[in-house]
Amino acid sequence: MEHLYIYFKAAEADASTVQARVTSMQARLRQEHGLAAHLQRRPQVQDGLHTWMEVYAGFSTDFEAILQNAVADAELLPCIQGGRHAELFMDIAPCA
Repeated sequence: MEHLYIYFKAAEADASTVQARVTSMQARLRQEHGLAAHLQRRPQVQDGLHTWMEVYAGFSTDFEAILQNAVADAELLPCIQGGRHAELFMDIAPCA
């Protein structure tokens, strides 16, 4: 299974807005596309910014476009400092 990790920075003052927008967006994605999604945040603040992490699993090949539309609909980009950075990881079968 593949997992998509997306991290970004947002001002500490915007934490409640970011959390509300991402959790709402992820709930909609779970409902409409049946995928696993959750949100994480680093506990520390650096230079007035939190680092946030969205995690997705069980998505289809067209998920990138679906996610871009969901981010736009959630009006998330105005809250972000810099860009959203995506990393894709896959599970590795254990050695026998």
